[in-house]
Amino acid sequence: MDTTDIAVTLGDDHVAEVEIRRPPNNFFDNALVEGLAVTLETLDEDDSVRVSMLCSQGKHFCAGADYGGADGPSDVAALYQSAVRIFRCRKPIVAAVQGAAVGGGLGLALAADFRIAAPEARFAANFARLGFHQGFGLSVTLPDLIGQQAARDLLFTGRRVNGDEAVLLGLADQLVALDDLRFTAHAYAAEIATSAPLAVESIRETLRQGLADRIANAVVREKAEQDRLRATADWSEGVAADAARRRPNFTRS
Repeated sequence: MDTTDIAVTLGDDHVAEVEIRRPPNNFFDNALVEGLAVTLETLDEDDSVRVSMLCSQGKHFCAGADYGGADGPSDVAALYQSAVRIFRCRKPIVAAVQGAAVGGGLGLALAADFRIAAPEARFAANFARLGFHQGFGLSVTLPDLIGQQAARDLLFTGRRVNGDEAVLLGLADQLVALDDLRFTAHAYAAEIATSAPLAVESIRETLRQGLADRIANAVVREKAEQDRLRATADWSEGVAADAARRRPNFTRS
């Protein structure tokens, strides 16, 4: 199963490697997120697959949407509908995170059940640094994973977290050398795949009960606030400052 931006490799160990192919930054748009939703839904119906391993070509896992360029999402509502579909998929996902998992890329990483990270990984919910509101369901997934106080810290400051701190916070589950990242993530997915698949899916559904519905509700609020803040001068300043790699000068306008 191959497309221009997503490739799937099916192994005889019941693990499907789902690779995003937009290096080096792997920015997403509507087509990519919908493609991931369709891919994972298709794998849900493939009895030979028990676990997916989500990974990316190039330097970064996913640097989110390129709001300063042409690759940003054209229809955020449709993009978030596709994101909700990812959360509704039945089978476990293990993500291999190298480089940046930033903004919506962090949201995508948190759609997985587990994250194996390299020390060079950089997790960031940098929305406020852009004069923006978080999206991709992070209003739910981030505090669920690391707690309300740590989520406030990351969302208010927009600071970057490396792989070591990510493990301490609970953003990542294992830290491994970059050269071993894919192998370790695949091996962990294969270990899950040795368990009874119907039991794993049942347990996962119990543990994630109501999560996709909560995400669906959250993205409505997230999109509304993004629409409102995109009309502000602070948003324009944040995007310009990010593109110029300088400190933004926000004016509350």
